[in-house]
Amino acid sequence: MDEDAEGAGFCISALYISGQWKRGRAAPDLQRSCSSAMAPSRKFFVGGNWKMNGRKNNLGELINTLNAAKVPADTEVVCAPPTAYIDFARQKLDPKIAVAAQNCYKVANGAFTGEISPGMIKDLGATWVVLGHSERRHVFGESDELIGQKVAHALAEGLGVIACIGEKLDEREAGITEKVVFEQTKVIADNVKDWSKVVLAYEPAQEVHEKLRGWLKSNVSDAVAQSARIIYGGSVTGATCKELASQPDVDGFLVGGASLKPEFVDIINAKQ
Repeated sequence: MDEDAEGAGFCISALYISGQWKRGRAAPDLQRSCSSAMAPSRKFFVGGNWKMNGRKNNLGELINTLNAAKVPADTEVVCAPPTAYIDFARQKLDPKIAVAAQNCYKVANGAFTGEISPGMIKDLGATWVVLGHSERRHVFGESDELIGQKVAHALAEGLGVIACIGEKLDEREAGITEKVVFEQTKVIADNVKDWSKVVLAYEPAQEVHEKLRGWLKSNVSDAVAQSARIIYGGSVTGATCKELASQPDVDGFLVGGASLKPEFVDIINAKQ
């Protein structure tokens, strides 16, 4: 997966093949499900994951660029700075842009060196948290069970959750993508009561989104399948964002490296 890929998804009615986006061949019932899911209630969502990058000087320059940018009323924008800069980002960013943490723990307080709780995140003025990112799963060994516990606690504490799901390359090559992704989604779904506070981010981009929305319809509810936002987390740039955003089931992006560059403004305005 591209190192800038953030985790997200486009509802795979589209595949990137030979430099072009092409319609995927989903089952008719899933195609209808995704088409009906184009409800205007799904507000376009653009998240910027700054990962472990930046210092106050260059992040300050980026923030000035974002503050001067036009943010469409029908687009929700969230930036996730490193933990050390959550307070800095919240103080400097215009209120039109929300702030997220890149991680949190499953309890409010305790002897958990190096962790941060949802309550602490809220105390810094952030309102979202990214959970289940592939780097947390595969570099730090976070299990589905732990991620589910984090999701439950973050939601209970009032944070919005950007919940990341996705298979590894070897799992995709083994033909178990659906098994892996559905298992991850089930653990998240079991811990969600209010889906308006959750954005699903699918990584990497494969022909899974329509099936994922179909899974939500079968295992959660038709209403959730139609309203839940599923965003694209593959590599996206200012040059590719408009074509991606034009796909009927792309509900937004979770952006890595490009979110640290001025072109992030173009991505924010991809639907315009």
